[in-house]
Amino acid sequence: MSQDLKQIIREEYTKCAKDPAHFMRKYCNIQHPQRGRIIFNLYPFQAKVLSLWKDNPYSLILKSRQLGISTLAAGYSLWLMTFHKDKNILCIATKQETAKNMVTKTKFMYDNLPSWLKVPSDENNKLTLRLNNGSQIKATSAASDAGRSEAVSLLIIDEAAFIEGIEPIWASSQQTLATGGGAIVLSTPFGTGNWFHKTWVKAEAQDNNFLPIKLPWYIHPERDQAWRDRQDVELGDPRLAAQECDCDFTTSGDVVYYPEHLEYIMTTHMVEPMERRGVDKNLWIWESPDYTRNYIVVADVARGDGKDFSAFHIFDLETNAQVAEFKSQLSPKEFGYMLVGIATEYNEALLVVENANIGWSTIESIMERNYRNLYYSPKSDAPTSDSYISKYEDTSKMTPGFTTSLKTRPLVINKGREYFGDHSVIIRSKRLLEEMKVFIWKNGRAEAQSGYNDDLVMAYSIAMYVRDTALKNKTQGIELTKAAINNISRPSQYQGAYFSAGVDNPYHMPTNNGDEDISWLL
Repeated sequence: MSQDLKQIIREEYTKCAKDPAHFMRKYCNIQHPQRGRIIFNLYPFQAKVLSLWKDNPYSLILKSRQLGISTLAAGYSLWLMTFHKDKNILCIATKQETAKNMVTKTKFMYDNLPSWLKVPSDENNKLTLRLNNGSQIKATSAASDAGRSEAVSLLIIDEAAFIEGIEPIWASSQQTLATGGGAIVLSTPFGTGNWFHKTWVKAEAQDNNFLPIKLPWYIHPERDQAWRDRQDVELGDPRLAAQECDCDFTTSGDVVYYPEHLEYIMTTHMVEPMERRGVDKNLWIWESPDYTRNYIVVADVARGDGKDFSAFHIFDLETNAQVAEFKSQLSPKEFGYMLVGIATEYNEALLVVENANIGWSTIESIMERNYRNLYYSPKSDAPTSDSYISKYEDTSKMTPGFTTSLKTRPLVINKGREYFGDHSVIIRSKRLLEEMKVFIWKNGRAEAQSGYNDDLVMAYSIAMYVRDTALKNKTQGIELTKAAINNISRPSQYQGAYFSAGVDNPYHMPTNNGDEDISWLL
């Protein structure tokens, strides 16, 4: 090798060592899905992101789909390994296969480097690339002990918003990163309330060490509005397209209650309560009792482990307006006594208490007080039309309280969504709306995101279900009874006298002993 060539290589090597963008643009090959193997000619936004990573040890990337950011992280990892000794890079993702993809991209770039740039490897397999200068990159799936056992120079977390239970993973990695390591956390959004969303909010407020980097779809120079419009069609769902393209937390994720419906309630009905009662001021009142109206009180009882709350709503049955709400931690018996008091105050309201587990203790305290307008469910957990039991009806074949089962729970959730989406309910509580924002689908089951509660949401959903099914069927039964009474034939010799007397009550039936009031049948 000539002296001139050695000098050229030495100068080029120095350029690469100083500038990762130069290294990638000239010597890193990638596998393009349409073009095959090509040189990684960075777009301007990719070069900018690279410089931010180099200057900031902690970076949080909120990104659109298919921007090549994972490939960029692979190239940055190879640059660190090639030009630095003893760099330990760990890639974590939801599945090992996803994390392995980062290592695969790094390996492809490494295998295609020119010989004068390539550091010999000691280990080169599907999950690990280790160079003889002590630097390596490894892939692992998300687990609470990931990153705990060794010192990590750079932690890369891919699609962080989709990793359930990421909090202990991040906590365990802090011990190893504290000695001078850094982290690149990247993801498309997946709803609000998860670790990625909360970390992003804190990063924007400069309440943590992360530099927030937002990369929406239009940052890519080859994309225009026509491309964005096609994503709605190609992905089959505008919400999924919003998640994948727009970097919008509020329109992403498997949310049960859609953001536009939440926004409608917030701007039309949500108001501060006119009164706050109790020692902790957690009983919120919007309307005082009106003794000409009927109410329903629906309660969800806390498990008693300190992680959730006992909660209830009061709704006006005619207007379907929320008139009161409670959320706090009480013993089951105290909660039962409170429910009797508030239900009595609101015109002996129908009292519906979820009867699973600890709920029985609350129901027992209600029955001790002989509250007569308690809701009963069939002993079978199948939903039926005769679940409403008033204070005058037989309860011998029924179970006190509302039974939430595998059969009734989906119906309850869907009924709450239906009323909410149709704007057929007046919700005034910001506490309930906050719970709705983080109420999501997890493996087909609607529940609160990890670290949040759904006590108010479940009480609301049961209220809408009872109002729509049991109470509707009771009303229909009354109408049928009225129709039957109206069809009772009266002897013709009495009809003239009956109506000529000016009696306008149709529930008087003439008999040989005079008119008999039969309205009691209702």
